[in-house]
Amino acid sequence: MLFASHFGNGCGTQEGASWTDSKTASSKCRVVEKLREMMEEIENAINTFKEEQRLIYEELIKEEKTTNNELTAISRKIDTWTLGSPETEKTSRASSGRVPGDRATAGTLPEEVVDFEKFLQQTGGRQGGWDDYDHQSFVRVRSKHKGRPSFVGEALEHLPGRTQEEVQQHEKWYQRFLALEARKKESIQNWKTKKQQKKEEIFKLKEKADNVPVFFHDKEDDSQKQKEEKRKKQKLAVGAWKKQKSVELSMKCASQLKEEEEEEKKQQKERQRQLKLKLLLESYTRQKKEQEAFLRLEKERREKAEKAEKRKTAADEISRFQERDLQKLELKILDRQAKEDEKVEKQRRLAQLKQKVENRVGRDPSRLYKPTKGWEERTKKTGPAGCGPLQHIPHRAVPTWRQGL
Repeated sequence: MLFASHFGNGCGTQEGASWTDSKTASSKCRVVEKLREMMEEIENAINTFKEEQRLIYEELIKEEKTTNNELTAISRKIDTWTLGSPETEKTSRASSGRVPGDRATAGTLPEEVVDFEKFLQQTGGRQGGWDDYDHQSFVRVRSKHKGRPSFVGEALEHLPGRTQEEVQQHEKWYQRFLALEARKKESIQNWKTKKQQKKEEIFKLKEKADNVPVFFHDKEDDSQKQKEEKRKKQKLAVGAWKKQKSVELSMKCASQLKEEEEEEKKQQKERQRQLKLKLLLESYTRQKKEQEAFLRLEKERREKAEKAEKRKTAADEISRFQERDLQKLELKILDRQAKEDEKVEKQRRLAQLKQKVENRVGRDPSRLYKPTKGWEERTKKTGPAGCGPLQHIPHRAVPTWRQGL
């Protein structure tokens, strides 16, 4: 009875504790579910934002290529106007009529520039196919580690949607990109230097060509008046050319300043967007870490509770088994004692019976040689043998209830 009451109390305590644990677990499950839904919404928003930015960057890359082609064509036209050579203009018109714009531009550009543009077209632009945020994070971490291979681990922390293989491939692409870009810059600088030198040479040749007729004309007629008129015309032409170049330079500077301002505004807007996205990503990462810590603590608490419950159950089972074994041992001892008492009682009764029926006949060894009663009856004398009247024939006895029937 004591064991039953103790077990009943233990069951009641376990039911109360399990009800409290289930209530706490249900409330925590609701919190975890809300956190999971929130993180899914944030992740969907980030993916949507990345897709929109990818489309925007693709459109900007197309516009950049178109603008570069237009600027190259305009630069060629300005150079043609500056040189003022009709043959050059005719040649350029003929070539532009025969060859498409892209091929003509590619033919006038240095080989390094063409290689760089082809590389960008084949590998997904200046970000290597990545969106701007991932590429900027990659460049920032790489610059922090100065290009050492150890930056891959930290880069993976800032790029949750990228694998280690993707980061390593992007590193190879970026090294190739830097090398081709350096070659492009060096080639453009050399090309500009050669172009400037060529312009100066053409201008000098033009001045000499303009001075040669004047020299011969002075020799022929020695007219001071014509010489002065020629100088005035040349001076006016040079002044007009300088004024035109000044206006073009002013327009170019104004256009460049406007482009720089627009680029600065665009970069400022992009920095603000990246900062906002960075804060959002940090918040998401922090919430994810907090959730993981919460789930880890919850798992540890649940494991501890399960272990404590198992220990308690094992202790109760051990106590119950010990009590059962003790009862069995007591029953076994009582059974053995009863058997021993029964055996003693049986021996006592046998001893009493033995005393009652004990044979007290004296010993007579000579009776062994005497004939037995049966033998004496056989050796008695019988009547004469032969056939006589059979008055007494033995019959079977008839039962009383059949007599007279």
